Amino acid sequence: MAAAARSLLAARALPAVAAAAAGGAAPYCTVARQQRRPPPDMRSYLWSRYREAKRVTKELVPSIMSNMLNPDAIFSNNEMSLSDIEIYGFDYDYTLVFYSKHLHTLIFNAARDLLINEHRYPAEIRKYDYDPNFAIRGLHYDVHRALLMKIDAFHYIQLGTVYRGLSVVPDEEVIAMYDGSHVPLEQMSDFYGKSSQGNTMKQFMDIFSLPEMTLLSCVNEYFLKNNIDYEPVHLYKDVKDSIRDVHIKGIMYRAIEADIEKYICYAEQTRAVLAKLADHGKKMFLITNSPSSFVDKGMKFIVGKDWRDLFDVVIVQADKPNFFNDKRRPFRKVNERGVLLWDKIHKLQKGQIYKQGNLYEFLKLTGWRGSKVLYFGDHIYSDLADLTLKHGWRTGAIIPELRSEIKIMNTEKYIQTMTWLQTLTGLLEHMQVHRDPDSQMILEEWKKERKEMREMNRNFFNAQFGSLFRTDENPTYFLRRLSRFADIYMASLSCLLNYEPDYTFYPRRTPLQHELPGWSDQLCTGTFRIPFLQETVQIK
Repeated sequence: MAAAARSLLAARALPAVAAAAAGGAAPYCTVARQQRRPPPDMRSYLWSRYREAKRVTKELVPSIMSNMLNPDAIFSNNEMSLSDIEIYGFDYDYTLVFYSKHLHTLIFNAARDLLINEHRYPAEIRKYDYDPNFAIRGLHYDVHRALLMKIDAFHYIQLGTVYRGLSVVPDEEVIAMYDGSHVPLEQMSDFYGKSSQGNTMKQFMDIFSLPEMTLLSCVNEYFLKNNIDYEPVHLYKDVKDSIRDVHIKGIMYRAIEADIEKYICYAEQTRAVLAKLADHGKKMFLITNSPSSFVDKGMKFIVGKDWRDLFDVVIVQADKPNFFNDKRRPFRKVNERGVLLWDKIHKLQKGQIYKQGNLYEFLKLTGWRGSKVLYFGDHIYSDLADLTLKHGWRTGAIIPELRSEIKIMNTEKYIQTMTWLQTLTGLLEHMQVHRDPDSQMILEEWKKERKEMREMNRNFFNAQFGSLFRTDENPTYFLRRLSRFADIYMASLSCLLNYEPDYTFYPRRTPLQHELPGWSDQLCTGTFRIPFLQETVQIK
């Protein structure tokens, strides 16, 4: 409820604060419009409105801060009642199990060494270490130009977030390269975020992709700093193959199994979540791309030796997203020694582990269809997209970054900055009608301040790329896909412990742009005491 209250308060108050301080201009409030000449001293007039807007905004901050967001809440994109859910499904990595910061360093170092030892890259790249604060998930990479960037829901590049190597690319250069800042649909990544069939962009949606983005940027940086001519497409493929081999060749799996306490975080209450669901008679299954022995050791560590007793079906090395689309691959049973058996599978039995298979055979053998199934995963494409679009399952996204971002959003500094940024934007919108030189000079000062505040806002989250969920005003491309493919989303499965098994999640009704006047009209009737509502400005 705190999130809803803050959203409602901001939606109602901020546009009206700007309109009020600006003089109550439409479209935000319905007031009597009088034709008046602008004040003779525009500088005094505009700065008085600026100061008044700042005062009102400052008074508004405590009200917003009284409604803190809950980092352990579950957020809904689509109405869903847990009372309708009979079967719960889970991915393994970053869903049932979370990893420590050491894992990404391991992946980065192992892939870097593979580049040197197997792809004959210069040994000097070994001087680059993994920086956990460089990249964020959801970024796009232009394979042909070797540029890492953040793109919004409308395919626009967020200027100031385009990196060649470890250095930001000037806005003017980005605009020249792309004839603006828009990326055409045919250049964007394909449905699963991949660069294929003519798509020049790759989107990194996997949490495991953070070391990959950093390694790409470091090697690019080395080549650029040393004036080495190279083919960006070959670099992208070599890094991708090296990251893949860290998984495929078992480098990552062996390292984790050898030191589970170093790499696996025990504190995410996975067993408590599974036990609660089991106590309420829910069926559960696991579908993961990870291998059998790796999953078994991890689950024994975080859940216990009896972990298989909690699951009705366990499927490993499923090869998602192909698992959800390929009808040809049959299931194979894995025995206690990890040996694949040749028996034909007529039933998926509790306590057994199965490899490969496909969802169509899974549905045939279990009968678990439609909206009574809720599946959780961290990869929006590989885990969730096909399930919601093709099979009608309900979906839950695990977004670990959500918890840290909400904690930042709850800070007084962030609230003050964002509240004033939105108010200042409203002032600019309303005062742009004044075209005299003095007014235009002041508006340019405000625009400069607004640009600086937007950069400050980005730095709250990540100095290079900002928030996972927003560009400046728009949702990111990542959030667009999250909103489409996930019914609910949360920081971790432990958030389920805060809700009863019959709880209904309702998406918050946030006002659309054309609905804002209706929401703000209430302010004109005295909900908030904002001065200057009866003043008007002359529209020239």
